[in-house]
Amino acid sequence: MKVEINVPDSLKEITLDQYQRFEKLNTEENKESTFLLQKMVEIFCNLNLKDVANIKYKSVQEIVVHLNKIFDQKHSLTPTFTLGNVEYGFIPVLDDMSLGEFIDLDENLGKWGNMHKAMSVLYRPVKFKKDKKYNIEDYKGMNDRLKYMPLDIVFGAMVFFYHLSNELTQTILNYLQKELPKNLTIQQKERLAQSGAGISQSMVLLKEMLPSLTRLPNLMSTNV
Repeated sequence: MKVEINVPDSLKEITLDQYQRFEKLNTEENKESTFLLQKMVEIFCNLNLKDVANIKYKSVQEIVVHLNKIFDQKHSLTPTFTLGNVEYGFIPVLDDMSLGEFIDLDENLGKWGNMHKAMSVLYRPVKFKKDKKYNIEDYKGMNDRLKYMPLDIVFGAMVFFYHLSNELTQTILNYLQKELPKNLTIQQKERLAQSGAGISQSMVLLKEMLPSLTRLPNLMSTNV
């Protein structure tokens, strides 16, 4: 039986949703299993699981080698991109982020299951654009619109935030010291006072995650 396989040529052809589905299965229990190998090919090549079993073993090896190569790339920030018919832009000035944006980013950045929510804080529809300058929509809360954004853009944003971790943390701390509303409850003040530390913890998670972004699990010999 012949199976038509569409292997992605770059991370631009893999969505955040696909990686989230794969990462959910990438547990210690499944790490060395053939099940994870099958799911890798199924998810990233958009196949049915039953069809994966009909692929030649040598072909599966070649697919795994290829997937590892496209993950083994440097990632840089992408300021704007188009998804569907909507152009999205990265927050132009981080210092202009609101307290609500800081909190939502803190709670979701570094957690793969919620990464699309973190991306919806960072990337929003572009309202106006001229040359390389642009304005984005005001923040209206997290949403699921970016679950299908290209994975290379997600990785680029994560790397960008990791390298700016110290600057970002200090910005948050300064903001909290100056802008905390006086009418907050004790519980709210305690939560907000910990936001700077929360972002720092997110950066620690990113530091742990970044090495794994460049490669997929070595589930089989790659000597083909």
